[in-house]
Amino acid sequence: MRLVIAEDHPLFRDALSTLLAGEAGIQVVATTDTVAGLLETAASRAPDVAVVDLALADGSALAALDRLHAIVPGCRVLILSSADDDAAVYAALRSGAQGYLLKSSTPDEILRAVHTIAAGDGVYDGSVIERITRHLATGGHASSSAAFPQLTHRERDVLGLIALGRSNAEIADHYVLSLKTVRNHVSNILTKLAVATRAEAIVAAREAGLTRDVSPTGEPHQ
Repeated sequence: MRLVIAEDHPLFRDALSTLLAGEAGIQVVATTDTVAGLLETAASRAPDVAVVDLALADGSALAALDRLHAIVPGCRVLILSSADDDAAVYAALRSGAQGYLLKSSTPDEILRAVHTIAAGDGVYDGSVIERITRHLATGGHASSSAAFPQLTHRERDVLGLIALGRSNAEIADHYVLSLKTVRNHVSNILTKLAVATRAEAIVAAREAGLTRDVSPTGEPHQ
C-alpha cells in the first residue's frame, strides 16, 4: 500500500509517518504540510491512500479533495483532524473522503482505519457516526443550537451575520465593536472551522442552519 501523509504539524506528522511506515504492507511514499504538496505528490507518486489533515499550512484541504480524486481516481482518503464539528464532517464526506478520525484516536485505531480504507470500506470516529445519524434523522439539517461548539458565543454571533452577508464594518456597527476586534473574530472563526476563506465559512454556517437563528436584521430570533 502506497501512502502519503498531509499534515502541517511537524511532530504529529513525523510520529504518524513513523507509525505507518512501521506497519507491514504500508509504504509511506511522501509526507507534506501543504495542499499544493499533496496534489503534487499525488501526481508524482500515485498513492493508494492519503491520510489528510483538514487544516494545512497553505489552506483547507477540503477544496483539494476533488482535484486529488481527479489526479488519482483510485486514491482513498482518510481525514485525520482535530475538527469535530458538523460542518467539517459533512464537507469532508461530500468531498469524497472514505473515513474521518479525530487526532485523539489511538495508534491502533489509526492503523486499523488505514487498512480498512485501503480494503474499500469506510471508517468513522464514533462521534462522527453520531453526527451522521443525527443528520439523517433531522432530514439533512444540522442542529444549529449544537453547531460549532468550538466557537465562543460572540464568534457564533459574528458567524451568523457573516452568513447573512454582512461586512466587517456592518458587524462592527451592529455589535459596537472595533474593526480590529471583528477582524480577530473572523480570523478565529476561519481557524476553528478549518476553512480558508470567508465564503467557505458562509457555506458552513448556512449548511449548519445557523442563519435560522438570526433574523435579516441580525437580531436573534425569539
